[in-house]
Amino acid sequence: MSSIPTELAAVASDSSTQVSLLGMNRQMLADWLRSQGEKPFRAQQLMQWVHQRGIIDYDQMTDLSKVLRAKLSQLAPVRLPEVKVDQVASDGTRKWLLEVDGHNAIEMVFIPETNRGTLCISSQVGCALACTFCMTAKQGFNRNLSSDEIIGQMWLAQHLLRQAGWGENPITNVVFMGMGEPLLNVNQVFPAAEILMDDWGYGLSKKRVTISTSGIVPAMDMVTERLDISLAVSLHAASNRLRDVLVPVNQKYPLAELMGACRRYLQRYPKRHVLFEYVMLDGVNDSISHAREVITLLQGISAKVNLIPFNPFPDTDYQTSPFERVLAFQQRLMKAGLQTNIRKTRGEDIDAACGQLAGDVSDRTKRKANYQQTIQFRRLDSQQGTRV
Repeated sequence: MSSIPTELAAVASDSSTQVSLLGMNRQMLADWLRSQGEKPFRAQQLMQWVHQRGIIDYDQMTDLSKVLRAKLSQLAPVRLPEVKVDQVASDGTRKWLLEVDGHNAIEMVFIPETNRGTLCISSQVGCALACTFCMTAKQGFNRNLSSDEIIGQMWLAQHLLRQAGWGENPITNVVFMGMGEPLLNVNQVFPAAEILMDDWGYGLSKKRVTISTSGIVPAMDMVTERLDISLAVSLHAASNRLRDVLVPVNQKYPLAELMGACRRYLQRYPKRHVLFEYVMLDGVNDSISHAREVITLLQGISAKVNLIPFNPFPDTDYQTSPFERVLAFQQRLMKAGLQTNIRKTRGEDIDAACGQLAGDVSDRTKRKANYQQTIQFRRLDSQQGTRV
């Protein structure tokens, strides 16, 4: 497990400094309790109360002493994101807009299915990357989420779904596929993932928690070494020339390096596979020749491929591939022995589908302003062309 972070260690000896224990994994919480003169085994009790029972009022934690409860109330108040918008799609998908500070809001999505319920959570306010087909990327970037803001999404969704009659444990799977690139925020994402998989936390199996990345190779190796978890890779193109455009981080970590990191992960976990996500863009990456490139790239890799119909957003440059072409792409990959699924679009009528999450981002990168300016220029050009 991750060790206590530097910023937490710095305040551990200061009994007047408030901390947030919601995002502390078991080791971090035990270290903090020890710094307060408490028994470290209390970490298990606290995790069980907060994460399993959903209790954040310390006065209700009856197996803790009154003195400890008072100390926790003073030093470690639990703060949750605030629900600003709560929407339910026609297919049952539920999306929440959550305010995380006075300037920003993020989105999370619950996708109910017959045998499972998947929660898609965010790891950044906006996204630090600039994938050209993603609405989140167009919003720009403000900051990383803290581990308590990440786990706060899980706690809140579990609580709200229980209230709505979904049972005691409606969330069976968690995917880090919401807003942001998780592996650009490993110091906060790793403890959150550990809480999700901890028997004293949410008790999810390692196969049911997935981190998705666009290909941050050094951090992928950190996942391999430190975090036994399922791995997904946003591929979208199997040639550097095209992927450089669609997923610009490929210019820093090209496909050879990306696939090397995937192989190292599979060497460490030989019974696993890597899930490769591939958004189907009409006339861009959806031909049979593109399928052959994918087959060549994934040769010898224990892989599953998810083909994702592109979900349009305002002023995008891309269109959705015709279903017949998506089906032909799938059949070509399957003929080559690659397990390939076509992901069903969920929550499209409330903009909760893959690539559509936007939130409310106070952009520090000026990417949003530049994008909007480009759209305005295009509209002016179009109007002038119409007049001519």
